[in-house]
Amino acid sequence: MQNAMKISDDVTVGPQPSEAELRELAGDGFKTVVNFRTDGEEDQPLSPSAEGDKVRAEGLEYLNVPVSMDSMGPDLVDRFREKYADLPKPVFAHCKSGKRAGAMVMMHVAVERGMSGDETLKQAEEMGFECDQPELEDMVKNYVDARTGKEGA
Repeated sequence: MQNAMKISDDVTVGPQPSEAELRELAGDGFKTVVNFRTDGEEDQPLSPSAEGDKVRAEGLEYLNVPVSMDSMGPDLVDRFREKYADLPKPVFAHCKSGKRAGAMVMMHVAVERGMSGDETLKQAEEMGFECDQPELEDMVKNYVDARTGKEGA
């Protein structure tokens, strides 16, 4: 899949997959699809519900965690992280472009690894995640620092 980025053996992040790409995910070894898109977003080939039906028809688990810049906050990230722990791995996580999915996954990975917010942003940048939204960068940094206690580290 074009522009997909393997974060770890457990999770790959990418943009919205086409229906054909959704069908290929099981053959590519994925066990779960996590969709961070909200219902009714622009340029959405399938609603989150319809995507879930397609994904489950391929024998994969499916989780929709609707994230918008307005709804992204520590509680939503915590809820995602709790659900993520129980998902069969590896996981393919997506939103429209991969930015929200990348931010959510990077926050989870960073806390698990005990990284600081600055380390998380640096690693994300090195991996090719382009964050052109200061509020998203602030959210990632503050969330990770608060959960790892490494503020300013």
